[in-house]
Amino acid sequence: MRNDSELNWAGTLEYGAADIIDATTIDEVSSLVAGAERIRALGTRHSFSDIADTDALLVTVTDIEPDFLLDEDARTVTVGGGTRYGILARFLEDHGWALHNMGSLPHISIAGAIATGTHGSGNGNGVLSTAVSALEIVISDGERRTVRRGEPGFDGLVVGLGAFGVVVRVTLDIQPSFQVRQDVYRGLPWDVLLDDLDGVTSLGYSVSVFTDWVEETIANFWVKTRMDAGTEVVDEWRGAKRDIVSAGALWETSDDNLNVQGGVAGPWLERLPHFRLDRVPSAGDEIQTEYFVPRSQGADAIRALRALGEKIAPHLMITELRTAAADDLWLSMAYQRDSLIIHFTWKNEPEAVLALLPQIEEALAPFEARPHWGKLNTVDAATLERLYPRLPEFRALAAEWDPTGAFRNAYLDRLIFTGE
Repeated sequence: MRNDSELNWAGTLEYGAADIIDATTIDEVSSLVAGAERIRALGTRHSFSDIADTDALLVTVTDIEPDFLLDEDARTVTVGGGTRYGILARFLEDHGWALHNMGSLPHISIAGAIATGTHGSGNGNGVLSTAVSALEIVISDGERRTVRRGEPGFDGLVVGLGAFGVVVRVTLDIQPSFQVRQDVYRGLPWDVLLDDLDGVTSLGYSVSVFTDWVEETIANFWVKTRMDAGTEVVDEWRGAKRDIVSAGALWETSDDNLNVQGGVAGPWLERLPHFRLDRVPSAGDEIQTEYFVPRSQGADAIRALRALGEKIAPHLMITELRTAAADDLWLSMAYQRDSLIIHFTWKNEPEAVLALLPQIEEALAPFEARPHWGKLNTVDAATLERLYPRLPEFRALAAEWDPTGAFRNAYLDRLIFTGE
């Protein structure tokens, strides 16, 4: 049996690297990169695809000190790429500042999340990567190179899939701290969701709809409301009622790893993520899949998946529906289209899940569904070529930054650089 250090966070992906080295300084990263023929960066291991893996050397940057640099005049913070979002969030809140968005897990590393387009939620909120204003990257000769928003290639480098080097420092946009309340609603009729998807997802700053695809009504959806937005919180909305007693548990398990709900206002970092930083998040023993479709076609995409509900439900823990605003980052799943995000948390049943994914992807094909780079899917290179119009420019940029292919791996060769 492999050591836990050779597995992803959920224990459902085994890394094939010849060695995994936990760097503790940027200088150590530079030395390792300069001395390696091939190398990949590994974050907090929250990916379910083999995007970070290699048969050569993996280097982690999660043990490097955050070394926070707060620039209040510029409204930015610079931090170590391996720092977890929850750690950065605590620092910012202590100084009166906030990020625009957070993923459901505050445990994920900053560099890993932005490299894969990981997102958070909200009709008006861009994915986490949209907050990036500068990156410091160790390139293949071991030197450190900084690129800033507005410079050539920046929009291709942010969601970079690890193809350009090891991101060691990240500068992010920030804003003044704000308060958020979470409310759980139950019993939303399906026809309300399908007839007015935008109405549901605009009920708060961030909205999450949970389903198992076969329930008679939407049993559980969460509304996260910014207290400074002037949004009215209602006890009933088109058949759904606010639950003021119980938490919105996602499956039959303890809910003590969830952040505070029940309409109690609190700081953004304790409400925007679903899970608490000081607890093991989610179910743990799981597989995850996720697809982005245009929000304008979201209801039709949901209808297509409901037709597969009886096949999906036996292997599913939960599906979560969220949204993201369009952006201009070349390989962002939300590139140039407001998106509905369709997430599946599966039971640890890899054979069954892999058998289902082609059926799900076929149902979503009319909507040009873009799979999350870090989550399990079976989408091929030809499909990605159609889905991402800037892929040729991405390849050219990667060749410029990494001419020797030091940061290439099987994932990139199979899906991005195929045919070279």
